[in-house]
Amino acid sequence: MCGICGEMYWNGEHASAERLTPMLKEMEKRGPDDSGLWLQEGIGLGHRRLSIIDLSDAGHQPMLDKELSLVFNGCIYNYQALKVELEALGQVFQTHSDTEVILKSYRQWGMECVQRFEGMFAFAIWDDDQQQLLMARDRMGIKPLYYAPVEGGIMFASNTQALLTQPNIDTSVDPVGLHHQLTLHAVIPAPNTILNGVKKLEPGYWMVINPDGQMYKKRYWHLEATASETLHGAPIPVTDKAWIETIHKRLKEAVHKRLTAADVPVGVLLSGGLDSSLLVAMLAEAGVENIKTFSIGFEDAPEEKGNEFEYSDLIVERYQTDHQQYLISNKEVLPRLHEAVEAMSEPMVGQDAIAFYLLSEKVSEKVKVVMSGQGADEVFGGYSWYPKMYQAGLSQDVSTPQAAVAAFAPHYFDRSHNEWLEVINPKYHVSDVTSTLVGDALTDVGADNFLDQVLRFDVTTLIVDDPVKRVDNMTMAWGLEARVPFLDHKLVETAMAAPAELKVLNDGKHVLKEIARGIVPDEIIDRPKVAFPMPALKYVRGEFFEYMKTLLTSPAAKARGLFNEDKLAELLKNPEAPESFTAIQGSKLWHAALLEFWLQKHVDKTI
Repeated sequence: MCGICGEMYWNGEHASAERLTPMLKEMEKRGPDDSGLWLQEGIGLGHRRLSIIDLSDAGHQPMLDKELSLVFNGCIYNYQALKVELEALGQVFQTHSDTEVILKSYRQWGMECVQRFEGMFAFAIWDDDQQQLLMARDRMGIKPLYYAPVEGGIMFASNTQALLTQPNIDTSVDPVGLHHQLTLHAVIPAPNTILNGVKKLEPGYWMVINPDGQMYKKRYWHLEATASETLHGAPIPVTDKAWIETIHKRLKEAVHKRLTAADVPVGVLLSGGLDSSLLVAMLAEAGVENIKTFSIGFEDAPEEKGNEFEYSDLIVERYQTDHQQYLISNKEVLPRLHEAVEAMSEPMVGQDAIAFYLLSEKVSEKVKVVMSGQGADEVFGGYSWYPKMYQAGLSQDVSTPQAAVAAFAPHYFDRSHNEWLEVINPKYHVSDVTSTLVGDALTDVGADNFLDQVLRFDVTTLIVDDPVKRVDNMTMAWGLEARVPFLDHKLVETAMAAPAELKVLNDGKHVLKEIARGIVPDEIIDRPKVAFPMPALKYVRGEFFEYMKTLLTSPAAKARGLFNEDKLAELLKNPEAPESFTAIQGSKLWHAALLEFWLQKHVDKTI
């Protein structure tokens, strides 16, 4: 896991260490083990390394191979098998790294090589013969890749913080991004971000930048959620039991790949929920002993318990893991919020971001790689609204974009377009771009029913810029690599092909519950789904409220003028009134304050 950056110019400008060095500095925490910079006329590549595979200096980047130069962030889990295949085709290797496998794969197969990679990745290759810059991002968007068009060229990096070291980036607020931000719970789907001058490459895409500055994108992966006669070369399962066995096999493979593709120990972030508990059980099934597990909890509030240790302790006891447990007092949370926002590539309102940040700080002292359970709820139907989506697909016509949005919005949208128009300063007003995006996605080809449309949209779009990005940002802030087996693309493809009714049985996540039965305690399997507890930031009161008020009434906020001042004043007057929460029970004040917090920290650089 690493940080990458670079620049390319086609107007005669030369790449510059003066520009790339501060970008590398901003990504130092992503890759604390090594740094590299390569310049050649109008192209420059930079890299910060976190050494996971081939810990020797041979894994240094940028990696050069004749006319090819590469920077890479991520992990190719099947790199060893690909290396054997490439050697049989005549390719000669100098290292044991997955980085070199990408270079040789490109040499052998061109950009279609991405079809062969199993893993999480964002990389850029300069092909000197073709005078082309080629960039790619993994299917599930686990690894980020941002870019910024500049005069006569383009710059790119693993996070926006690196790009924002440059004075020629347009940092004005993108109204389309603002609409998504305040409607989809801070999810801004690629290629947009909250800033006009910063874009991100879509998951499952590669992009070529030609020597005249023309850019060409190609989608190399499209998730299908349809029944077929075969699946990954084998006959499709025909019974529920066969489906569960097939998915169990795929999950084992996903966990095993993420265990073996590392030359350092691998731990597990153990929340006490079904997903992370199942990962520990899978590792135990694979014969791993003395599994390293890590849990975090917070001080209780009068209304809410702040930890789930009683559940994580059940897994620790059953599998005798090497366990570390961290309890954070509520008075420690707000002072560290600054650091968590500092680590955000984009503004994120999910309050468990700070939990991941604080946990990653502790875990990084023990291991370099952890597995995490992100994606299981979206892939396997774990949320309460999925059965409602299933019933909507059975009881009403959801075949048009408008009808699909009408069925979807009550469970996902924070506010309607009309409310958005009331809240936002008219100078930022746009049409209902979020409904258009969602409607198109939920009527896209390749899904047999409405539930599968929803699950596919969740997996390929919504979670990319919510829990997946959150985990990447917060772990990499401490040089910790997080691996997410439930988002293995072959596992996801298998789950999407399963019958819709199988996904909503047993209040959802039926398949995983059946796999877990007997290897995970029943108390964990049968407990109701709950959000991760963060009492200190859940209730809009006291010091937390005062800080949000300070942000939203600051000179910087007033100068930016994102919000209708009258509406903002109403919100500040009654922050815990029912109307101060979104349709899906998010704090409107927190959503506004977090956005302003992020802009002041990363764009204004005033706090």
